[in-house]
Amino acid sequence: MNANDIAAEIRKQIAAGKYRYGTRLPGVRGLAEQYEVSQQTAAAAYAVLAALGLARTEQGSGTVVTAGRSADAHLGHFAPPDLAVSCAWRPNEDGQAAEETTLVRQLMAPKHMEAWGIPESSEVVERTRLRSVDGTPSQHKLTVLPYEVAARRPEGYEGVPPMLAPVGAPPLQSPEGVRMADWLRWDVADTAVAITAEPMDRAASTALGMADGTPGFRVVNITRDSAGSTVYVTVTTAPLHHRITLDIVG
Repeated sequence: MNANDIAAEIRKQIAAGKYRYGTRLPGVRGLAEQYEVSQQTAAAAYAVLAALGLARTEQGSGTVVTAGRSADAHLGHFAPPDLAVSCAWRPNEDGQAAEETTLVRQLMAPKHMEAWGIPESSEVVERTRLRSVDGTPSQHKLTVLPYEVAARRPEGYEGVPPMLAPVGAPPLQSPEGVRMADWLRWDVADTAVAITAEPMDRAASTALGMADGTPGFRVVNITRDSAGSTVYVTVTTAPLHHRITLDIVG
């Protein structure tokens, strides 16, 4: 076996949950004996896992698993053209899912948001959420909205607008059978999704417990209204060994 073969075998075991997040893997010598290869090949296999963000090797501490078992980064269930049906993200198989809001803040839009159709220095709201499977972080999700969109309240709703609810507030939930955008009185006309594999940004890397710059999936979702203005943007980051899924109903 070569280093890539060994890394692939260990990756399968991480994805299946045999090696859980934080588990210490065999030392280089032990791995070499296990697969009957040289220590150089064993060390190279761990380097491959580290490059994928699946493990971290520290001098004197050995190699530790830095990813949870594989899960679906499910983006939603869309029925074009009006996105009338949606369902939540989901873990695969029987994993226990959890989600929490980790940050809500108001700020002036930086220049990079212009690519999302949000003018520089306009007032926006950022919300970040961390999604976990079996207690291990699996997705980091950033949502950005123009302040005037975030400040809207559902008809008859009292209190803080739902999209301005602070960290620790109960999860957002529209009435049963009512799409979130309709409940919030948003004009939603179309959505564009771009999926790339690239280094994670610092916020996502930290939230997911991975080294800054670890490669991952980056899913940018831009939703616009009937006039072409951006209603909201979501940026979902997930480790590469997860799976990105999207249901589209014609």
